[in-house]
This record gives sequence, structure tokens and C-alpha cells, in this order.
Amino acid sequence: MSDIYKSIFGIYDSVNGGINYGAWADFVEKNFDRFMESRPSLVLDLACGTGKMTLELAKRGYDMIGVDISEDMLSVAYDNMCSSEKRNKILYLCQDMRAFELYGTVGAVTCCLDGINYLLDIKELEKCFLCVHNYLDPGGLFLFDVNTPYKFENVYADNAYVLETEDDKGLMSFCGWQNEYDKETRICNFYLTVFTEKNDGLYTRKDEVQSERCYDKKELWDLLSECGFECLGFFGDFDFGEPGNDCQRWYIAAKALK
Repeated sequence: MSDIYKSIFGIYDSVNGGINYGAWADFVEKNFDRFMESRPSLVLDLACGTGKMTLELAKRGYDMIGVDISEDMLSVAYDNMCSSEKRNKILYLCQDMRAFELYGTVGAVTCCLDGINYLLDIKELEKCFLCVHNYLDPGGLFLFDVNTPYKFENVYADNAYVLETEDDKGLMSFCGWQNEYDKETRICNFYLTVFTEKNDGLYTRKDEVQSERCYDKKELWDLLSECGFECLGFFGDFDFGEPGNDCQRWYIAAKALK
């Protein structure tokens, strides 16, 4: 896992430019208000990537810890923090989401943008859930999302995409994205080729393979229960809506029982 995003960390935020982190953070706080007696003060953002959500929550007054296995992604997260008014207000740790260590417990854990899907078998997922449970306060909230079976089977499938981005200097990047979904293993491999324009007009090429695992609702629900959580709900949108058959992302809330 530490090798993923080696090729695309520099364009990750541009590729995900359509994500409304403000609306997502609003939803996180709605979960706090709905499922907790009071909002937490200390929050862990697991698999935080470039720290967009970490920073958004920090701006709202939460003490934040960001954990990610990719040094490259964390370097972008650190730069994002240093260029904001929250300079040095976030603790970033380069650790594995299956076996991370904190200095104490936290009130809530978030894990956004299908970080859970990068755990490729149920044993890895169990390690992650147990670790999250260990570092949550009693009654602490675990909020995460996953790509749904519908998305794996119909949107990812064996489809190919080309993504085009432009940075603030006007330099272009192109990402060729070929998917390969195995219905038996429920693992989707993403074969990525990134061309990045340099100041002299030439392009560099980098290749990378990423993989995600499809989990169904029963697997997630049962494992959360086995790892000491009360599953509070699977939602299809930021309004706590019931997921439809063509829903592409589930938002899941669980409470740590201790």
C-alpha cells in the first residue's frame, strides 16, 4: 500500500476537484450532532491523503490528526496546511491504517474517499476496524465511506477513462485509467498512466497499479459488530437518505461500544 499514489499524488487534488469537502464536513458534523451527546474535540482522519478533509475539519475548530501510509500524499497535505491559517495545527503521521498508533484515544475517526476499499481482504479490514475501535473513546464515532457493488460492477467494471487537469501555472496533466474487475475476487485493478507537462513543454510519464476490494453491506455490518461497534446506518447521501440500487457510495456511521 505504501507504493500507491507514487504517480498521481501531484495531481490527486485536481482529479478530485469536483468533491465538495465543505458539504462533506457539514455531513460529518451532522453525524456528530445526531449520534453523539456532544461534538468531539479530537478527531482522527484515517487515510487522510492530501489532507483536504483534515484541513476542512481543522478550520472548524477540531484538533486533528491525519494518518496516511503515503509519504508523497502527506507531503502535499503538509504543504496545504502550511499555506493555510492552520499552520502547524494538524499532527500528520505516516502510518498504516491497519496498525497505526496514537498517543491516546480520540472522539471520532473519519475515513473518506473509499480508503477502506484499499484493504483487499477481510483480515486486513478486521485489523483496521479493531485498531480504530482501540483508539476511540467509549461512544466515539467512526465515519467512513465505501464504493458500492454497483459502482464496481457498472462504473469501474472493465471501463477506461482519460482524465485531464491543469495546474495553477497552466501546465497540463493527463491520466489514462484502465480498469479490470474480477467478479470472483471482487478486486478491481486500476492501471494508471500519468503524463505531466514540464516548464520546457516536455512531458514525463509514470505508471502505477492500484487495487480496491468490493465489500457488500452484510460483510461490513457483521465485521463492525464483531469488532465492537454498533452500526448506526448506511446512507446514500449527505441527507441520511436510504441508498438506492444505483448508489455509488455508501456513507457509514458506527459507534464504539466499550
